[in-house]
Amino acid sequence: MEKQLHIEPVTRIEGHAKITVFLNDEGDVKDAQFHVTELRGFEKFCEGRTLWEMPGLTARICGICPVSHLLASAKACDAILAVNIPQSAIMLRRLMNLGQFIQSHALSFFYLSAPDFLLGWDHDPALRNVVGLVQANPDLARKGIRARAFGQEVIARLGGKRIHPSWAVPGGVNAILTPEDRQWMLENLPEVKDTIRETIDLFTSSFDCGARDVLGEFTSMYMGLVNEEGCWEHYDGMIRIVNQDGSIVVAGHDPAKYQEIIQEASEPWTYLKFPHYVPMGYPAGMYRVGPLGRVNVCDSFGTPEADAALETFRQTTSRCSGKVFDYHYTRLLEILASVERMEILLADDRILEDRVRADAGINELEGVGIHEAPRGTLIHHYVVDENGIIQKANFIVSTGHNNLAMNTAVGQIAKKYISKGSVTEGILNRIEGGIRAYDPCLSCSVHAVGQMPITLDIVDADGHLQESAAQG
Repeated sequence: MEKQLHIEPVTRIEGHAKITVFLNDEGDVKDAQFHVTELRGFEKFCEGRTLWEMPGLTARICGICPVSHLLASAKACDAILAVNIPQSAIMLRRLMNLGQFIQSHALSFFYLSAPDFLLGWDHDPALRNVVGLVQANPDLARKGIRARAFGQEVIARLGGKRIHPSWAVPGGVNAILTPEDRQWMLENLPEVKDTIRETIDLFTSSFDCGARDVLGEFTSMYMGLVNEEGCWEHYDGMIRIVNQDGSIVVAGHDPAKYQEIIQEASEPWTYLKFPHYVPMGYPAGMYRVGPLGRVNVCDSFGTPEADAALETFRQTTSRCSGKVFDYHYTRLLEILASVERMEILLADDRILEDRVRADAGINELEGVGIHEAPRGTLIHHYVVDENGIIQKANFIVSTGHNNLAMNTAVGQIAKKYISKGSVTEGILNRIEGGIRAYDPCLSCSVHAVGQMPITLDIVDADGHLQESAAQG
């Protein structure tokens, strides 16, 4: 008799979701679905608010990604003001975004995912967490925690606080970088660089190409921003989409015209929409974003150590890796690139200039702000009236871009490990690990809050409960 396996919630991610695995009469996997069970709301909340409120307001979508929304919103507002913001403000926004990359990637790698592959997928779930990692490898855990703290402190020194800084504003930023804060960053960057070098060495010595197959591999397109030279970009640039073999599908699309190539589909079993590449339709137009997407899309990082590490990565796989596990690898590469980019910015005295905001009124009635959040390409799109009152807001976040890919990943992993209805806690954890690799932020994607338990229910085709198990 056909059965379903319910994993609810998916643990060690931000937000609330569940996975349903559909088994056939023989107990083998037919399909799997990743359900986001939170309700959308923030886009409607913004209607009727003023343009000037939007950066600080949308930063409240999430406590993990506030900087990402703050900056994307400010860029959309810049477009409506039709203003060129001062160079120093651009440099400072870039600096904060790099701090966000470091703290967010360190959180994902050291806190949420490393316990799985450094302690073991079948390790005692009571210890398969950051506490267990501290016990097993205290030096690595301490360094990972300090690396994240550095990124948070960069955000705090620029924006006044680590979470929800109301710092980026329409036309620029509202505070300068002091020489003292620049000196603190320069003095502490070497420790972060040493940490990420050691972590990359540990990762590459522990997981060869074959070991990185644990979470599956599949073909897709990839999307991210690149600059005019095709280098890795995190704040500005043009949209590039490539195929699995690295061939370019979209060379350099204007971000303001994203709707020409990206649309969203809906399914009745999840609140998270399914963005896809328009010419190929839904669901064929699947693409991936985030660290793996950006690394596959770019020609290079444009900094020496990160480019050397990128070359090593590509020698182990191909021009574009399709391995889900390589989200972790590329996350480490991006931390290294972020450190090097911060060194370049901080060495430029223009970053201390005190002209950090341009004044202007409402000059356009529509504006799009796109930049790269740690989890992937983030889009804010606003329509205003002549007084700057929001008439419509649309947010497309990285978790949405990756929705088709996350569903593909959980289905592939479930088919690999589940046979004849037999499922263990370790198998359950591997399926969840396929989601954690993407580091989804579900509050960003559907803008809601709530509580969920941790249970696995096995029911028959008539909906009768056959077995229930708790995890964690």
